[in-house]
Amino acid sequence: MSTARGNTPHAHEPTGASEDEMQRGRRALCEIGKLCYSRNLIVGADGNLSMRLSDNTILITPAGAMKGFLEPHHITRVDMAGRVIGDGPRASTETGIHTTAYTVRPDIRAVVHAHPPHAVALTLADVDMQMPIIPEVVVTIGGIPTANYATPGTHELGDSIRDLLRCSDSVMMRSHGSITVGDNLMDAFKKLDMLEHTARILYMTHTLRGGLDPLPPEAVEKLLRTRKILGVTGMNTLENRCGLDG
Repeated sequence: MSTARGNTPHAHEPTGASEDEMQRGRRALCEIGKLCYSRNLIVGADGNLSMRLSDNTILITPAGAMKGFLEPHHITRVDMAGRVIGDGPRASTETGIHTTAYTVRPDIRAVVHAHPPHAVALTLADVDMQMPIIPEVVVTIGGIPTANYATPGTHELGDSIRDLLRCSDSVMMRSHGSITVGDNLMDAFKKLDMLEHTARILYMTHTLRGGLDPLPPEAVEKLLRTRKILGVTGMNTLENRCGLDG
């Protein structure tokens, strides 16, 4: 597990986030990391998780760490430019995904990047995860758009998801993995869990019959009308039509 220190000659220590807030955040990141690992949503040192603190700094998992075995002292803290604050571990090489997400979505507090296997497989097979299939998913996270392939660990990755994150809480990155965002870490994890569950159903259906038909438009519209009744919030591409034809 990586314990390398960040090279931060210009790092500063912002004020605003209490020690209690940071400790609770570090524990939450470890717990959600273990949950992702136990459900095979990440393996090895894959993936990264973060949460935004009240002072607009970010707690994030370190580079090269197995997320199923993190302890609070492994978690590092960065500013919105991705620079490590203080004498913390080196931040994830994909910190740019997280800073991009927080920049384009000031409403969110948490980001989970994972490698859900069925969902990644669907991007490789060019299966459209924005197709409305499962009623509960239509109402909640809606369609799941896929970003074009971008090189992991580079600024290309953040750029590839920027526009999609403006209108969706769940985004796939072709051949790579997923990004889910939320009001808190559990909210972001819940969307990841639903994303992979949806992908498994789509995968099995394509295996069994070679394809599937979406819900009819009138059924989708009726489901979307229940969002307000049920108090469901969050970005939903089937509702805002962002990135969809028609």
